[in-house]
Amino acid sequence: MSADFCASYASGAVGICIGNRLDIVKTELQAGNRIFTSPALPAQEARFKRFSNLFRGAAAPILGYGALNSILFVTYNRSLKTMEPSIFDPTKLAGVDLGKIWLAGAVGGLACWVVSAPSELIKCRTQLKVDGRASTYGTLVNVLKQQGIRGLYLGGTITSIRDSFGYAWYFWSYELSKRILLSRQPDPFAEPKAYDVLIAGGIAGVVTWASVFPLDVVKTRVQTQSQVIDAATAPLLGQEQARGTQKTSFQIARDIARAEGIAGFYRGLGVCSLRAFIVNAVQWYLYEEAMKMLSPMLGKGAG
Repeated sequence: MSADFCASYASGAVGICIGNRLDIVKTELQAGNRIFTSPALPAQEARFKRFSNLFRGAAAPILGYGALNSILFVTYNRSLKTMEPSIFDPTKLAGVDLGKIWLAGAVGGLACWVVSAPSELIKCRTQLKVDGRASTYGTLVNVLKQQGIRGLYLGGTITSIRDSFGYAWYFWSYELSKRILLSRQPDPFAEPKAYDVLIAGGIAGVVTWASVFPLDVVKTRVQTQSQVIDAATAPLLGQEQARGTQKTSFQIARDIARAEGIAGFYRGLGVCSLRAFIVNAVQWYLYEEAMKMLSPMLGKGAG
């Protein structure tokens, strides 16, 4: 097992734990007025609920995003190594063309689709308690029962587009930011300070989400929409047997534009940017530190 696989899995899982509460807020804002509220609870139960809500919907992304992050970094590193064979360490890319880094990031993002689409769907539906499901497992069972495996990939197309473009800018902006921060040092391959990695990682997170946020808003609404029952077949088959349909990404984008204007596509961007800076600062720092520790034992990630 390669060092970049292990380092990216661990850093991705930790990042989800840190940013999950803000991610719930972002998802609720993106979903518009379809926010589910809970009845009043006794004080002790309410305190437990507040604590458990910090991790609501986190199980799917912790498992899924760890795997997604591994697929992302391994594919990115291998793609970049193919285009630039001179790379000797995936964390030291001074002199590598930024265009190649952008392209490798896009390839890595696209490779994540098979994991990110179902993980995002389960996460968002759990966070919003769609159909009353409050647990990751309950949401998963409900989706599989109603729509099968295909249901897990609702919104898969727009998720793949978001990931491809988003991660292209993610790696590009991280490397550019790090180069600017390290430009004061005579040796471009010198070890960056902790704050250099933290700042560059945070900037990369904000740039990434700002570049694809409208796509993410549409994706969230596609994946959390309730099943619409065909009025023509419902009286004949009964509501439970009637065929359900969902709106397409284009239809939902059109609805947002008509009802909310351009502002609707940026609902939740502020809290998302805050979360993105914190999570990605920590995530990049943990990734680079883990690479230093694991590379001698497991071999270089892009080797």
